Amino acid sequence: MHITENDHITHLGVRSSYPDHYAPELLEALPRSRGRDLIGVDGASLPFSGYDLWTGFELSWLNHKGKPLVGIAEFTIPASSENLIESKSFKLYLNSFNQTRFRDAGEVHATLIKDLSAAANGDVGVTLYPGLAGYPAGTDALPGINIDELDIDVNNYDFNPDYLQHAIAEKAPLVAETLCSNLLKSNCLVTHQPDWGSVLIRYEGRQIDREALLRYLISFRQHNEFHEQCVERIFSDIKCYCQPEKLSVFARYTRRGGLDINPFRSDFETTAAVGRLVRQ
Repeated sequence: MHITENDHITHLGVRSSYPDHYAPELLEALPRSRGRDLIGVDGASLPFSGYDLWTGFELSWLNHKGKPLVGIAEFTIPASSENLIESKSFKLYLNSFNQTRFRDAGEVHATLIKDLSAAANGDVGVTLYPGLAGYPAGTDALPGINIDELDIDVNNYDFNPDYLQHAIAEKAPLVAETLCSNLLKSNCLVTHQPDWGSVLIRYEGRQIDREALLRYLISFRQHNEFHEQCVERIFSDIKCYCQPEKLSVFARYTRRGGLDINPFRSDFETTAAVGRLVRQ
């Protein structure tokens, strides 16, 4: 996906002011179709369902008396929405709540749903934890078999889906297994800043060669693409080369600017059911 001047990304990669009064116009939407066209995904007939789970750790506003309040919010943007939301614009938008008075937390919640749903052109879910109350304090670990301990030589870090070309042996057994890795790293499409993530892959089908899968995941290390697009690419490549009967891909990325992005895509599950990881 190539970003040009016609894409009108006005915040990412440039010096920005940080308005602290409510400004929904800061939100910038990017059509998902631009990334999906590159991997052959038809937006009118998606091969997966899922969502992008965002966590906003730096949310604050004023109550009706002007007293500052804080909260954490989780945002669920459906993969079926027309647009993804550019992350820096999301951060600036949340920052614009800082000196804005709201009647109560209910008004904050309703405002977030309205504005984000309009930007994504889809029904965005919002769970708000005012005063941080109720937000899960513990962390999870990715389930399944971690493939990071495989002792492999790596000499090339260019993205290469061909690592999966022979990942299914002719007589590979049928399995239902869960694999995970903490070695996922990609770079922002515009700024090339590093994005660090952990990925969970759950599938049913012919057993995938774990070394080939690890080499494939490592090949994202210098790849420039948004979080959501990376996960959809991983899903599409595994589906194409390994042809599992069922597949889920979930990535939890570390936060930047008080936001983390955690895309989930599946053709048989409705949720990843994995909480915040230790790096988040």
